[in-house]
Amino acid sequence: MKKKVLSVLLAGTMALSMVACGGSTSTTETPAADASEETAAETTEETTEAAEATEEADATEAADTAVAEGAIRLLNGKPEINDQLKELAELYKSETGNEVVIETIGGDTSAGDELKKMKQADNMPDIFVIEANQADTWDGLLADLSGEEWTDKTGFELVNDTMGTIGFPYTVEATALGYNADILKAAGVDPSTLTSPAAWQEACETLDAKKDELGFTAVFGWCAEPTNLGWSSGTHVFGQYLDAGLKADDTTYIDLLNDGGQIDEARMKSFAEFIGMMNKYSDPALLVDGTYDNQVAGFKEGKYVFITQGNWCVTSPDDVNFECGFAPYAFEDGINTIIAGPPSYWVAYSEGNVDAAKAFFNWCAGDSAQDILVNKAGLVSPFDDCQYEAVNPFYKSMKSYIDAGNYSGWHTMLKKDGLQNETCQVFADYAKGSIADADEFVSKISKVIKGYYAE
Repeated sequence: MKKKVLSVLLAGTMALSMVACGGSTSTTETPAADASEETAAETTEETTEAAEATEEADATEAADTAVAEGAIRLLNGKPEINDQLKELAELYKSETGNEVVIETIGGDTSAGDELKKMKQADNMPDIFVIEANQADTWDGLLADLSGEEWTDKTGFELVNDTMGTIGFPYTVEATALGYNADILKAAGVDPSTLTSPAAWQEACETLDAKKDELGFTAVFGWCAEPTNLGWSSGTHVFGQYLDAGLKADDTTYIDLLNDGGQIDEARMKSFAEFIGMMNKYSDPALLVDGTYDNQVAGFKEGKYVFITQGNWCVTSPDDVNFECGFAPYAFEDGINTIIAGPPSYWVAYSEGNVDAAKAFFNWCAGDSAQDILVNKAGLVSPFDDCQYEAVNPFYKSMKSYIDAGNYSGWHTMLKKDGLQNETCQVFADYAKGSIADADEFVSKISKVIKGYYAE
């Protein structure tokens, strides 16, 4: 029997499960504008509210009808794989006769916020996505998936002390500073040397001096806009403070954080100085007012040498005409890790069609689904028996870190839920210049974190 401990699942024993799988084509779909925003421009507030109420009722009725007819609903939080999941649903129906309706949000929309609205409207999907630290929010409302066939093929399921096995790991992901290897080579910068603040500073100066010659806009494609990209700065970038340079099972800084909101001020200052360097060498327009789409498009077009995202932002060889790789957030000497593991999970709503959800999960762990999820959706499989070779442009670099044991856990997903909505504003203020330096950043983020944990 595999040892199924939450911290291990988040950190991952990645060497075996990531050897075989990666991805291909991806399509990003921008979430539709809220109906109330469209209506408000041309009607009164009362009419808007009535229209929204009608629309919500219609949506609930439609969902209820679909479930009554045997379909289940899956709320997808990754808009970049919307088309591929719809293809997956079509294949599932053709092979099993069962129907899955894909409903996609994400990008600039919070899945957690949307789920709260759906719960209030009694319009919950049968399957939805959560992060590990959101499990307690759904205490008693998630089905126990223990004993299902797929659990014997992975070590990455999400296990909760009270609810049992609740999370289906549909992918494993890595995040660090993604880079354009062609620009680095042309500039004479070796990414393998970027394991100290001094090396990073020298590289930034070299690249910045050559940006006109080499035809790119900025060294970093980094966006600290808090409203739409707070999930990125407040979770992924902040997560580097928690885990960069640590072994996968080392929980030193997340444990400190969850003990009343404490931080290591010396480590946080080094981290803040690194972020300050990123601010200095970023595209000012993107840094303060950009969007995820702007950021990713700029990287794909060769405008930025580095991007603060993960392997999900470039999934197909057709997305770019250059080699991709990962470099560590080396804000202290010797940091040489990326973060890798399952950042989120599919769960089954206990008041929905649980049996149908379980059947779908078992099918998704099989060959037909893995073919689409790996080769078309660009995901990295968490399943040991996945037979498909990775084609994700970041995969080669990911695997080199994994094989060397140079990867840290996704412990940022274990911080107090909602903290990212507070810390992201500190990153934004630093980017705007209203926080002057690393010392002020440390002081501000320390107060914000302690205050949030005291609530």
